[in-house]
Amino acid sequence: MESSTNSMNQVEHAQISTALEVERLEVNLFRSKSLWVPTRARGVFGGQVISQALVSATNCVDSAFGLHSLHCYFLTSASPATPIVYYVERLRQGRSYVACSVKAVQKGSLIFILMCSFQKPEPWQPSHQWTMPNVPVPAECELEEERFMQMSKQDGLHPKLKEYFENYAAERQRSPIAVKAAKLHDVSEDGTVRYMYWMQAKNIPAYEPHFQKCILGYLSDLYFIGTASRILGLKSNSRGPNALAMSSTIDHSVWFYNDTFDCGDWLLYVMVSPRTGSGRGIMHGQLFTRQGTLVAVTSQEGVLRADIRGPGPETPAKL
Repeated sequence: MESSTNSMNQVEHAQISTALEVERLEVNLFRSKSLWVPTRARGVFGGQVISQALVSATNCVDSAFGLHSLHCYFLTSASPATPIVYYVERLRQGRSYVACSVKAVQKGSLIFILMCSFQKPEPWQPSHQWTMPNVPVPAECELEEERFMQMSKQDGLHPKLKEYFENYAAERQRSPIAVKAAKLHDVSEDGTVRYMYWMQAKNIPAYEPHFQKCILGYLSDLYFIGTASRILGLKSNSRGPNALAMSSTIDHSVWFYNDTFDCGDWLLYVMVSPRTGSGRGIMHGQLFTRQGTLVAVTSQEGVLRADIRGPGPETPAKL
């Protein structure tokens, strides 16, 4: 039964509307309808958990308030075989801001917690933003599924590596989010390495801003932790000290600064990783519209381990 349910959920996940959909059980209680596990992942895709929690919270807040920030922790991996239940609690109701928490529970255990804040927009206040990097336009960039398929057709490729590329190509083809590499391993004058991708929700209508932010919460987790592993040169399809033994998100944050963007159009996701170490890595990101408007800023820290064994446990000295 579990395998058939999981298979059905993978098919449903091809539409962003079903990937984010939750069922309302009570005033502040919601339940997932479909859950998706990416290739080689330990559990349900984190972006889906974030977005379903956001949909739940948004349904509990007056529409006059727009989501402006979220901060969440992943406590343990979620299984696709059992629905996730989301409990929303309103922590503060002010004239300008509303704060909520969302606890995600599976099989009686707390697996994820999110804090989010909503604000009545104040467009009359002064503003500034960073400039969008100069990258090729989406029409000049290649879809990730096409790139992976070309890689799978290289001469002399090991059968397992060929299968690896084909699986990723098929996954990108089924995904509700289209991804195109704009610039990979772009190095600025100060030595900062940036990875930049165009991302677009496939075949969506003109959703209202509240739901657009939930979709952005979903795609904000795509490729993000991979920034740190790529800078380190760790590969998931190899062995030894250069092999990626584990990557998993610990916490994730998004700050929104625009209410008029459309995830159905291309957004440029600029990613950097200022530091890795001690089995962890941190990432920062910016999301721009094609017109150059910076609509959201993101941060994430995750577990990032190479296939290297540390020293044995030592007994600490006693005073």
